[in-house]
Amino acid sequence: MNAGSEVSNRAYEDELLAAIYDEDNPDGPDHDYFRELARDLSAACITDLGCGTGLLTVTMSGPGRTVIGIDPAAAMLERAAARSGGATVTWRLGTSELIEADSSDLIVMSGNVAMHILGDAWPATLCDIRRGLREGGVLAFEARNPLAQAWQKWSTPAQTRDTAVGRLREAVTTSAPDELGIITMDSVNEFLDADEAINVSQRLQFRTFETLREDLGAAGLAVRNVWRDWDRTPFTGSADEPLMIVEAVSADVALGARAET
Repeated sequence: MNAGSEVSNRAYEDELLAAIYDEDNPDGPDHDYFRELARDLSAACITDLGCGTGLLTVTMSGPGRTVIGIDPAAAMLERAAARSGGATVTWRLGTSELIEADSSDLIVMSGNVAMHILGDAWPATLCDIRRGLREGGVLAFEARNPLAQAWQKWSTPAQTRDTAVGRLREAVTTSAPDELGIITMDSVNEFLDADEAINVSQRLQFRTFETLREDLGAAGLAVRNVWRDWDRTPFTGSADEPLMIVEAVSADVALGARAET
């Protein structure tokens, strides 16, 4: 997320939508993966870019470890700072430009954070991340394999459910990707008890693994691993592998590692 970015985050700026974010995005195997990676790296400083409500962020905090959560949505950061464990994290309102140089052993973009970063903002964000990684540091993020065409299942008719802030009637319409792999998700969110309707249009960019690898390379990063699931099964590029979990390091580090083998 870069300050000059075209980032689709309107859904996270409304207090009612922020209030139900954790219900729709609970802790699970994805968070376990990021926590285990932090332990494997003995990471002393972690930056969670696009941290949202901080559900994952606070669980990566611990003795002798600095954790920084960055997000462009004030409503999300307010909930992050107020949650149990929130005082153990440094919260920053903004984008990737706030990542300090040589500051992080691990930089995380969980959920659809990477896919929300569009256009020229994407290479700028990767450059900010490269600048922020310490020697041996790792970038870890997830993305969706466009060959799996997940967007075909993302449209849903109107339905009502109970939430922490009352009854919600919601419907989602999702477009096919354009020539850049960008889909548009239009959602209607009617909070019945609050008598408030919130219409949100979000855009997400699907990138092939080859495109991700090229984009990382242009920013001075190299792929270390790519997994198809949270159990770290290698990704092969098949259409039946909807998830890509990418780990990248400085290209200089990767080159040095190859030279030693």
